[in-house]
Amino acid sequence: MTTARLKGIFSPVLTPFNPDYTPDPVRYQRHCRWLLEQDVGLAIFGTNSEANSLSVAEKRRLLGALLEAGLPAARMMPGTGACALPDAIELTKAAVEAGCGGVLMLPPFYYKGVSEEGLYRAFASVIDAVADERLRIYLYHIPPVSQVPITRGLIARLLKAYPRAIAGMKDSSGDWNNTRAMLEEFAPQGFDVFAGSENFLLANLRGGGAGCITATGNVNPGAIVQLYKTWQGSEADAQQARLDATRAVFAQFPMIPAMKAAIAWKSGRDAWSTVRPPLVELDEQQRQALQTALDKAGFAMPNAASLA
Repeated sequence: MTTARLKGIFSPVLTPFNPDYTPDPVRYQRHCRWLLEQDVGLAIFGTNSEANSLSVAEKRRLLGALLEAGLPAARMMPGTGACALPDAIELTKAAVEAGCGGVLMLPPFYYKGVSEEGLYRAFASVIDAVADERLRIYLYHIPPVSQVPITRGLIARLLKAYPRAIAGMKDSSGDWNNTRAMLEEFAPQGFDVFAGSENFLLANLRGGGAGCITATGNVNPGAIVQLYKTWQGSEADAQQARLDATRAVFAQFPMIPAMKAAIAWKSGRDAWSTVRPPLVELDEQQRQALQTALDKAGFAMPNAASLA
């Protein structure tokens, strides 16, 4: 791993599947390259990557495919959290050895109502087992999905014990007050806070945050990056409003199938629509409604044909 702090816009990279639900490494490489060309970092194996529907072996093969294609590991933040500690350790070690810029780590999420002590032991076990000073962990707080929150008390304890390894967090709580509290308490210690959606990008940057890690970076990267680069300008609030409008269109539908449907539409490659069960694709009526709404919003995906 690099020692440089990660900043800017990252996206949980969508995983393209073949009709038999196996990952397609060639389209995966193309999509990652397209994102990098627009200055979006690669938060591979995130929620919108269908990561928890992928095996450890599949994730390792996909990471290997990106490295073999010459894509820069320093711009990658793989999701390595898992319910099973050995899986989390294996994936985190692989990311460190590959030179990834950081890892994004969910807490073990199957058991609910677990104690702060239990979560501390889980994260500490991974850090101690990896035992590499290059390790940089970004804690992944997504209680609407995981139902296992990462509290300020847990962050404070981890920072005290592992100040080098604990680099920051992604806050996908959807609660700006929570993000603001994290910024106020921990950012002065060099703890980098990423918003979990571009809806909070401008507020996060104004509060001293590092950027955002956002699903729709997969399909609307240019406009999101533009706000990150020009957030101190006079047009920032208008830019944020336009981002919110585009995000709202996708939010009318199941997010992962909707983003894949948009790429299938704009790239001309219908295979992009495929999601792995238990998710299902948008039906034809939903796809038409999505396209109509995106057209009305002025949505575009420059050079989308390269994703086919």
